[in-house]
Amino acid sequence: MFREIIHPTDFSVGDSGAFAHSLRIGLAGESEVTLLHVSDNRPSVHWTDFPQIRETLTRWQFIPANATRQMVEATGLSVKKAIREGKDPVREIATYLEQHPCDLIILATHQRSGLSSWWQQSKSAAIARDTKTMTLFVPRQVQGFVSTEIGCVQLRNILVPIANKPKPRNAVRAAEAIGSLFSLSELRIEFLHVGPQDDAPSINLPDHSGWTVEQSAWKGNVVEHILDTSETQNIDLIVMATEGHHGFLDALRGSTTEQIVKQAKCPVLAVPA
Repeated sequence: MFREIIHPTDFSVGDSGAFAHSLRIGLAGESEVTLLHVSDNRPSVHWTDFPQIRETLTRWQFIPANATRQMVEATGLSVKKAIREGKDPVREIATYLEQHPCDLIILATHQRSGLSSWWQQSKSAAIARDTKTMTLFVPRQVQGFVSTEIGCVQLRNILVPIANKPKPRNAVRAAEAIGSLFSLSELRIEFLHVGPQDDAPSINLPDHSGWTVEQSAWKGNVVEHILDTSETQNIDLIVMATEGHHGFLDALRGSTTEQIVKQAKCPVLAVPA
């Protein structure tokens, strides 16, 4: 499910969490990870400006110090660096995604002002418009489920809000895939339906030894309850199904998903239904 990963990076310190998640998921899935940077002055950008792959893998103890390229390749991870020149990062990233489809986009988000500055430009094209690609939003202010320092995965509780629309099937599959990707021996997945229990959609529950699967229903404000549940139950990842008529990010604007992304204290995986 995560063979091709694209991580747009702005080289800032706040981007380190999203980079760590990109690299760690790429390692677990033996994926191809593309680090993409947009600059209005391409000659000023050097390849060494990108996050350091070997240095990070060495710190995480996946490779020894002074490892050769062959040692890096032996991890199964493949990393590419790409630069696009332009004054509108959102447009350039969207164009790159059209030309290079992927399975997963990983983005850092700045919650104090909504999404990162890339997303706030007026009349800008949405990054994943028309691609309808899964996107993992990693808040800049939180650790996330991957340690930036040692690369360990701390993923114990996943919350999956479900409804009849958008259909939850792909979100359920994505939550199960994340747990399987890291070969987690213990994991709790809660499927939360906001509304009457009788209206809850039917889902195929994951069946893995050591995993706990729970279902609950609650009446009231959808966003408030998802956020409250995520904090009181120490949720490490929220997986949201998304749907829209005009592309993936159009569905996010003003939606439940966008409100969750802006306020959640953990990463949010948006999965097109």
